[in-house]
Amino acid sequence: MSCPTPPGWYPDAAAPGNERWWDGATWTAHTRPLATAPVPPGPGRGSGAGGRSVRTVALVAAGAVVVGAVVTGAVLLTGDGEASPTAHRSSGAPSRPAATGTDAAGGDAGPSPASSPAGEDPTVLVDQLNGITLPIPDGWERVEHPVEEMLTMRTADAEAYYCPGTSSALCHHGTVTTRTASGTDATTPEEIAEEDIDAAAKRAYDEDIIGRPLHGGIMSHRQIAAGPVTVAGRTGYQVRWRVVTGKGPGGYVQSLAFPSAVGSESPVVVRYAFDAGPDGPPLALMDTLTRGIRPLGDSETGGVGSSVAP
Repeated sequence: MSCPTPPGWYPDAAAPGNERWWDGATWTAHTRPLATAPVPPGPGRGSGAGGRSVRTVALVAAGAVVVGAVVTGAVLLTGDGEASPTAHRSSGAPSRPAATGTDAAGGDAGPSPASSPAGEDPTVLVDQLNGITLPIPDGWERVEHPVEEMLTMRTADAEAYYCPGTSSALCHHGTVTTRTASGTDATTPEEIAEEDIDAAAKRAYDEDIIGRPLHGGIMSHRQIAAGPVTVAGRTGYQVRWRVVTGKGPGGYVQSLAFPSAVGSESPVVVRYAFDAGPDGPPLALMDTLTRGIRPLGDSETGGVGSSVAP
């Protein structure tokens, strides 16, 4: 009988040198460099016989990673999306899904790191790593194959439009992403939100991840709200900008930072980007979504099993 693999960090066969978080049922969008993984303590670290022991352990570990990658590759080559029982026994770690897709801009989204487990509630965006859920508004969709390593929901693809300023990328009237704060020296929710808002605005209304102009660039911005806010029972901080663009109606961008509900309570960042004008979501929806953020497993209104009208 096979036993389910417990949640944890495992080598990412699709991105050598990285680890990806397995939530016990599926791969999430969260990754980290393999070099940051803790090295198990052991006797004899250093020179001499101890050094040889460490090198031996390292070689064995490297061999295990290679074997895991080979097994995963074998699964991908079968073409049926399922591994044989032998492959599962040989790997010892969950096999990475082989699904691929196309993002809204028409580019190859690559392997699916955030595919939802079968039966997952379609009205909720689940961030397993940070221990939170966000209600998905009526008419919005979870992005199953995000180009960036962020959990994402947005207005329906059927309502997407060519971004002002380019005919090669599609834009959405509303987008919300969630991720663990990283690559910053900021420590408090206020510092993190104030630092993140500029990057959030540029990603939404200046250039996309591959450098395509989206709305004719950002001409100016003004801060229309900022202050502390309670999120999932924890004190966070949000900053909201009104962005004026070279083309199109521009929009509203918000960065919300707060401590995670699990583990070491690492800071979480939720970004909101809503188009201005009649086609954009109502600005009040940002506040509604913030109030709807819940700790994982909380089934109160706004958490698992509920929906929010735009």
